[in-house]
Amino acid sequence: MLDVDDFRRVVRDAPLVAIDLLVGDGNGHYLLGLRRNRPAAGFWFVPGGRVYKDEALDAAFARIARAELGLELSRSGATAMGVSEHFYPDSFADVTIGTHYVVLPYRVTVSREAIPVRAGEKQHCALEWMSSMQLRTRTDVHAHTRAYFIADE
Repeated sequence: MLDVDDFRRVVRDAPLVAIDLLVGDGNGHYLLGLRRNRPAAGFWFVPGGRVYKDEALDAAFARIARAELGLELSRSGATAMGVSEHFYPDSFADVTIGTHYVVLPYRVTVSREAIPVRAGEKQHCALEWMSSMQLRTRTDVHAHTRAYFIADE
């Protein structure tokens, strides 16, 4: 694992690869978390995380699902939604260093009751299920998250 200074240099000089989870309940509602950290702090965002060096995508997907949702999920049970790019003017460590993500979004369906109350507490200060209409129109839902659902129309 990189120390903070080395990771700051990577964020400054290279794109990061991440997985986003579009978690639906099967009834038209999706789970979003209110982000604590930069980038996208203060916005509702789908759960997700970056892929580590030498980490297979299947392993990254499972790790991110455990960390963000408290669930054991596999990438084979999810639907790939293509590739997306996210550009931010800031980063986790510095408001003057932008972040560039290449994102692999996946759609998964889970029972609302399966999500532990404390899921995602490192990245999010709150979790909320929103209808696709709500998350497409609310201004406190980050534009990158809204874009996933606008593309579905």
